Amino acid sequence: MTRPPPPAGTTTRRIRRFLVVGLVVVIAAITAALRYQPWNSSSSLSSSPEPPLKSSSAAPPSSSSAAPPSKAPRRENHGAPGKAGGVVPDGVTVFDDAIPAVADLDPDLLKALRRAATDVADDGVEFYVNSGRRSPEYQNQLLREAVSKYGSEVESARWIATAATSPHVSGDAVDIGHSDATTWLSEHGAELGLCPIHKNEPWHYELRPEAIDHGCPRMYADPTQDPRMQQ
Repeated sequence: MTRPPPPAGTTTRRIRRFLVVGLVVVIAAITAALRYQPWNSSSSLSSSPEPPLKSSSAAPPSSSSAAPPSKAPRRENHGAPGKAGGVVPDGVTVFDDAIPAVADLDPDLLKALRRAATDVADDGVEFYVNSGRRSPEYQNQLLREAVSKYGSEVESARWIATAATSPHVSGDAVDIGHSDATTWLSEHGAELGLCPIHKNEPWHYELRPEAIDHGCPRMYADPTQDPRMQQ
């Protein structure tokens, strides 16, 4: 017995249903492929060597994964001299007894410096200490740095003495800042026995009590002309 062919409308509906099912399967396959595609695949096609910018909506890293730089432990360099060796932080004045470079100066030199600083305080001038008493180790370090900077021991001797000859090591010299303070000292320092010693170091002062009556002695061109440095 021969079956009659299905109506034309039924055949059309079946074809449409088959196409819809096929389209759904294709879309599902494409979606799955996109879902598992590596996130950096687009960047691998870029010619720029720099990584892609991170989205501002990305979650911040966990605090347990990395400590802030300020919290990281610092390794101390025990070979470098600190304050005890004569290193002077910024902003130190002649009145800072907590700084060894100041407190360990010759008492008479320190007394004259503080008197000078007091006399000129009303003019708005402060006596800052750039360097004071130094340990032999610190002096030797400065000398090595000077040799490296100036290229020879002969040239560096114009600026840095040895630990055996430096008046900084004995606490008999101080380097004063700023320029307004050294300008005042160059004009009035002799009245208190405070004298510049070397022409190339207008900041370097030592105590010469005889200068109160006779004025400061003639300055040397630089430390190499100072007889004390020839020892």
